[in-house]
Amino acid sequence: MLRRTVFKAALAATGGALTSIAAAEAAQAGGGFPDIIGLPDGFQPEGIAIGAGTTFYVGSLVDGAIYRGDLRDGRGGLFIPGRPGSQAIGLELDDRGRLWVCTGVGAAVYQASTGRRLAEWDFGGSFVNDAKATGRAVWFTDSYRGVLVKVPIGRHGELPGPAGFETVTPTGPLAEVDAFNNGIESTECGALIIGQMVAARLVRFDPATGGSSVVDLRGGSAANADGLLRRGGVLYVVRNFDNAISKFRLDADGGVARPIGQLTSPAFDIPATIGAFGTSIYAVNGRFNIEAPAPTDTYDVVRVAA
Repeated sequence: MLRRTVFKAALAATGGALTSIAAAEAAQAGGGFPDIIGLPDGFQPEGIAIGAGTTFYVGSLVDGAIYRGDLRDGRGGLFIPGRPGSQAIGLELDDRGRLWVCTGVGAAVYQASTGRRLAEWDFGGSFVNDAKATGRAVWFTDSYRGVLVKVPIGRHGELPGPAGFETVTPTGPLAEVDAFNNGIESTECGALIIGQMVAARLVRFDPATGGSSVVDLRGGSAANADGLLRRGGVLYVVRNFDNAISKFRLDADGGVARPIGQLTSPAFDIPATIGAFGTSIYAVNGRFNIEAPAPTDTYDVVRVAA
């Protein structure tokens, strides 16, 4: 995930307010789920999470607002109002129906069914970007620091207090500050995979040892790596400025990822993050090439075959 204020620096290293709640527009005639889901004008979306049934959530960089919609018909509306000075970057749903939101300096968690805020933390971060729930913890990347932040979850889902988080300084390539740690996913064996956008690689992190190592991509590309998504043994890597999603077969331990395909669409406009439903992948168009976003700018979510 990437916000516009870091666009120029990140691109060099690699070579407004909410005004409307729009109903979605189908990109194809006839029945079925829409291929294009419109978002509110000026929303500046970043993260997406797909929840119960066909419900989806998208966060706004403008003020931290959360939009909730339905994949079946694309209709939706404002779910959680924004707050001045806030952001909603990466989104993650845990197995207890809670929506985790990266806020730049920290994180907030909401009841996904009602929008009630349950807790909030200030990590002292510079750009807390993405999150991954792993059962007994939620892990966060900070793109301007070579660290991960861990929020432990109690045995019965208990949330810690404001100071109940841990900043983890890894060894190895994950600690490289200039690599721009971005999207995060888990492996079948409990390791974490982090996309490093500027370094154009994936890194495996072992929570048990704190060590990290570069994932062998077997000739595949992780250039401009943004959001990550694993479905079984398949890992999807959003490559934002390439308007593409790389598809890999990931080994169980996460050390090797073999390229098996690439997803593209003429409707992609710098996708940031993705979610999955059925046989489809849903990509949020971040449109990070707009240097001066306006309240009239349009945004959407694009559906492609997985």
